[in-house]
Amino acid sequence: MGLAAEAREFRAGVARIDITPSKPIWLSGYASRTRPSEGVVHKLWAKALALDDGHGKAVLVTTDLIGLPRAVSDVVAARVARQYGVTRERLLLNSSHTHTGPVVRPNLMTMFVLGDQDRRVLDDYGSKLVEDLVNAIGAALGNLEPARMSVAHGQVGFAINRRQPTPKGVRLGINEKGPVDHDVPVIAVHGKDGQLRAVLFAYACHNTTMGGDFYRITGDYAGFAQSEIEAMQPGATAMFLLLCGGDQNPNPRGTLDHAAAHGKALAAEVNRLLGAAMKEVRPDLRGTMQVIELEFARHTREQFEDERKSDNKFRVQRAGEMLRAYDERRPVRTTPYPVQAIRLGKELIILALGGEVVVDYALRAKRQFTGADLIVAGYSNDVMCYIPSLRVLKEGGYEAVDSMVYYGQPGPFAEDVEERIFASIKTVLGRVGMKEKK
Repeated sequence: MGLAAEAREFRAGVARIDITPSKPIWLSGYASRTRPSEGVVHKLWAKALALDDGHGKAVLVTTDLIGLPRAVSDVVAARVARQYGVTRERLLLNSSHTHTGPVVRPNLMTMFVLGDQDRRVLDDYGSKLVEDLVNAIGAALGNLEPARMSVAHGQVGFAINRRQPTPKGVRLGINEKGPVDHDVPVIAVHGKDGQLRAVLFAYACHNTTMGGDFYRITGDYAGFAQSEIEAMQPGATAMFLLLCGGDQNPNPRGTLDHAAAHGKALAAEVNRLLGAAMKEVRPDLRGTMQVIELEFARHTREQFEDERKSDNKFRVQRAGEMLRAYDERRPVRTTPYPVQAIRLGKELIILALGGEVVVDYALRAKRQFTGADLIVAGYSNDVMCYIPSLRVLKEGGYEAVDSMVYYGQPGPFAEDVEERIFASIKTVLGRVGMKEKK
């Protein structure tokens, strides 16, 4: 058995599909926007990397989108399982969280007050998106060829912690002393002929170089980085995986030139690593997923009756949703939360967490677990809201409290949120062979 296992080889397939909206559409991420998009800087893509180690398959999907809600990802996963036999725990769906891409309903829907026509455009886009994702996955599975995989890590420094302490509490700004994770993991997939077929690269930083006054479609710095890498590596497909960047912003930010510069810096580091010695990844595909329930802090009907009187239209919308739930005797007390681990090889595991995960989770997981190279991604499989650590929750501010209005959630999480998630992380990592450090 040992010799047979060592003789196993990867087969890999890669595919992409253009998911750029074909007509003006509302862009997501900023409540300040007042109208649909006005043109395209560069295309948005969904890209799929399919892997087969002779005993099973797994597929990694990256998207130039704000986030894939469960209403989309669960439908895609069910169809992929039915049509291609790839089970849910072996399908990872990640989003770059670009704030210059389309609204993907029902993600962040409390952020917008839309007319019927705008909603129809979004519904049409969402329906086509499901088809596009399934088709891209199918195409990747359909062109599996012998391949070898390798991994390396570099660093880029433009991400900065955005939780700025002030006498009046934490606000969005620049915190040069706050935690960051400047790691740039790079996974290269070469064909047997030595040709680079795919490069999966990752970083922990919001794709928010452009602000709410920008109305053209782009993938932000991640989109520029992918284009730059593909220009440097002809024939290869570059795929961006967003890590735990919930409280990280690009710095500086505000112009398209900034986005392009950050993209070039990230691409240059990826290209440098591709030209250096990389660690071989030996086949050992495994996948597991656990969906847990995260509890919100206690709330009451009276709280939302008061909020409905607010002069803030977003709070009024949130209050209306919460009161409707109370009326139907199903007040929102918890939210489902996906925790996934995919072991790509004996040397490499991707831990994929749902939501806008703050950097504390990645830093803690990499300290706490051992047994393989661990890449910790956020924005995976469902983006239901921000996921604060206990530290961030106690500090308050946008990620812990204010953002919940736009996500249509009832309020902050209960204080056990971090420990609930880490109990699940321990379970899924244990299932793929990674243990806690002693």
